[in-house]
Amino acid sequence: MLSNRIWKTAAISSLAVGGGLWLWGQDPAGAGRTAVFKSKVDLVVLSFTVTDSRGRYITNLKPADFHVTEDGIPEKLSTFAEGTKAAMEVLPDGSLRPIIKAEEETGKPALGADAFVGTNVFVLFDTSNFMYKGFVYAEDAIADFVRGLDRADSVAIYTFSRNLSRAASLTNDRSNAIMGLRKAVAGDDTALYNALLLSLRDAAKVPGRKVVIVFSNGPDNASMVAPDDVRAVAEDEGIPIYVISTNEVNKDSISSGVFRRITSRTGGKAYWAKTWQKQVEAFESIREDLGNMYTVTYYPQPNPNEGFRKINVEITSDTGKKYRVRSRPGYRPRAS
Repeated sequence: MLSNRIWKTAAISSLAVGGGLWLWGQDPAGAGRTAVFKSKVDLVVLSFTVTDSRGRYITNLKPADFHVTEDGIPEKLSTFAEGTKAAMEVLPDGSLRPIIKAEEETGKPALGADAFVGTNVFVLFDTSNFMYKGFVYAEDAIADFVRGLDRADSVAIYTFSRNLSRAASLTNDRSNAIMGLRKAVAGDDTALYNALLLSLRDAAKVPGRKVVIVFSNGPDNASMVAPDDVRAVAEDEGIPIYVISTNEVNKDSISSGVFRRITSRTGGKAYWAKTWQKQVEAFESIREDLGNMYTVTYYPQPNPNEGFRKINVEITSDTGKKYRVRSRPGYRPRAS
């Protein structure tokens, strides 16, 4: 039987490689098995927001306004989208045209005309005994958030305590999602990071923009995977994580530190919202984020680095460096 450490590594790696190949090789001395990877990089999906020094969103920017690099190597954008608008193909001169137009002219699928229309939102709801007191209010806050999503967005509702339950699969039907939410029942121990890993695995299979929103009290007492391992998966897959904690920021410093690290490293945000009103405000902030998010794709230029590749996004017109770009800092190439 694999030890817990080996099990965790295999679980994380099988997700991080996507459709790649995970191989086990026997070491010459026969002491054990060693992991063998082959590196492969496909289309990179990068979602980010741009704000000014006062936190106001900067909108209506064009592809020419962005300079994207990996390890200092300039990248050529393939598609560009803002908010809930459909993605557009970026032409060599920087102009845009509908992706469906490119498909009609070439007779080949470009990148999927509907791949980046709206956002695929995965809500992960903590139903453990830590959440017992505010259970009904939490459901109401999530339901209000679902109702207010843009028509182009899809939503999935997952609940968890010790185990994960897929209460509502990814859908545009708001009533179906809320119906699944209302069926949630209070559980026992909390395996937050196990559940988050499984949610990321599902989200990684969906093309286009996606985010995971964790609604939790914070403490985890039953997971077998480490939070930073899960964070690395989200980082590599390009899935921003938002966390709404119903705990006080200073009451559980360990969970608070983890939430800050997970969200900042994936391009998301963390909120501490003990009251129902604060929870509603946090969801409204997330909804506003999604509506003002830019999403670009590109095929990376040749790069010998098979480790962590640093992504940098600059605004070409921002000579005074007054704008703030919030995105994931980079990723590790998928194994193949």
